[in-house]
Amino acid sequence: MSIIRKIFSDLHVSNFYRITGSKLLPVRVGYSTASSTSSQPGDDLPAENLGNPYQREKRCCVLCKYGVEVDYKNARLLSQFLSPFTGKVYERNITGLCKAKQRSVEREIIKSQNAGYLAVMLKKVEYIRDPKLCDPNRPIRPHRY
Repeated sequence: MSIIRKIFSDLHVSNFYRITGSKLLPVRVGYSTASSTSSQPGDDLPAENLGNPYQREKRCCVLCKYGVEVDYKNARLLSQFLSPFTGKVYERNITGLCKAKQRSVEREIIKSQNAGYLAVMLKKVEYIRDPKLCDPNRPIRPHRY
């Protein structure tokens, strides 16, 4: 019993708390409870080369980001860029595609409609419940009109 008392004599509950007024606060290990004076003069300087925290990250084309090649036989992908009510192709400000991919999507949609994979006026019923790649009510880039 005396060996245990020798080992745990300094591990009393009060050693883990510091008294400030009427409150008991836990002692932070590795920090001094005295005033925080640094041993080196440059410790309290702000960090350099920090980026702008308010800057939005650069928009990236969804098809370029994942390396998707557009094909006229992939009607399910192409239907994501068509309006379900009119059958028209959404513009770049809504889809968020780069110029090259937008042009290729429009070209492949026309090919697909001519080949009979996509409907010309309306979106096929089986494609309506697919997850949306773009929302026409919330365009990515502001429109000038």
